[in-house]
Amino acid sequence: MTTETDIDAFRAEARDWLAASFPKSLSGRGGAMLAAYDGGVFDADMLAWRESMGAKGWTAPTWPAAYGGGGLSVPQARILQQEMAKIGAFNPVTHGMGITMIGPTLLDYGTEEQKKTHLPPIIRGEVRWCVGYSEPNAGSDLAALQTKAVDAGDHWVVNGQKIWTSGAQWGDWSGTLVRTDPTAKKHEGISFLLIDMRQPQVETRPIKLIAGASPFCETFFTDATAPKDALLGELNKGWTVGKRLLQHERASQTGASGGGARVTPMQDVAKRYVDTTGEGRIPDPETRTRLTAHLMDGKAHGLTLARAAAEARGNAGPGNTPSVLKNSATNVAQTRAELTLEYMGFQGLGWSGEDFGPEELEAVRGWLYGKAMSIYGGSAEIQNNIISKRILGLPDTTQSA
Repeated sequence: MTTETDIDAFRAEARDWLAASFPKSLSGRGGAMLAAYDGGVFDADMLAWRESMGAKGWTAPTWPAAYGGGGLSVPQARILQQEMAKIGAFNPVTHGMGITMIGPTLLDYGTEEQKKTHLPPIIRGEVRWCVGYSEPNAGSDLAALQTKAVDAGDHWVVNGQKIWTSGAQWGDWSGTLVRTDPTAKKHEGISFLLIDMRQPQVETRPIKLIAGASPFCETFFTDATAPKDALLGELNKGWTVGKRLLQHERASQTGASGGGARVTPMQDVAKRYVDTTGEGRIPDPETRTRLTAHLMDGKAHGLTLARAAAEARGNAGPGNTPSVLKNSATNVAQTRAELTLEYMGFQGLGWSGEDFGPEELEAVRGWLYGKAMSIYGGSAEIQNNIISKRILGLPDTTQSA
């Protein structure tokens, strides 16, 4: 059991290590790291910070030390996040799908060899992973996917197309759902393959979005190959593996991963752009009411997240709670973006130019990109179906196969 003395000692250790290791030039620049993962260039300080955190294992603080992780307890990991937030530090690889999706799923289903091969470079941030799920005719009905993998003796041959493959143009590896038994029921003939994206038989075509730069791609497999041991989980049982990965994805989108970078409190944004009294009080009652409601929603989400984390200790998997928290996190984030633009007024609509500050230029892009939160990782409607059927026990009216 972790004692108060242990907690205090670890807090001091984390604070001292961060003070010595985190480049002060990066304080509050977590968004820049996200941009780097979206195809930008890592500068020297970013690379040094990634190497330091990766060597410490604190990019994946609760993963086993045997695979390069931090080996921390949940309370210790929470303290690490708190100490990082105090100085504007951030997890330099948390934006990658290796940490949030593939790595946790490898821990659930991977062989010992797969874990030893893939987890250490994920922790060190040396490889980028993407996830091959949706197809042009298999979006919400993902089990209708047609990308196939054929057993060629000592390897698999993969043919087909994926779409909305986030980060595929920069990906080194892909966790991909493929059909390995076309004669089985659609949920029962699917397998999960780990595919090397650097082979010439894999082509990616970026999809441009209204917010500007986009991580989304079309991905084409034309006689791509994967070794036989690239199968994650059992043959034709990939639907179970795929669902677990989605649960990890939704958990990462609830705020559980916490990058640590400081975010300007919403009340400070309001006070900066909305006329206030001499005492710093927002005069308009409707503005105060909506801001207060938003802050209460954010606080309630954070408390629910903490309670869910406490209840999940010792459980084998994340369960269905992430569906509730994913929709809650979406509501909080989208409301914040809407209020930010409303408070900033014209200053929140700038796309470029010296008349707008960095936070103002980010506001409209964040608002546009945030609209996708209701869709990616499983749409809000899908989460509501999961909540109604698997948590509330309501009847299934979707006639799903």
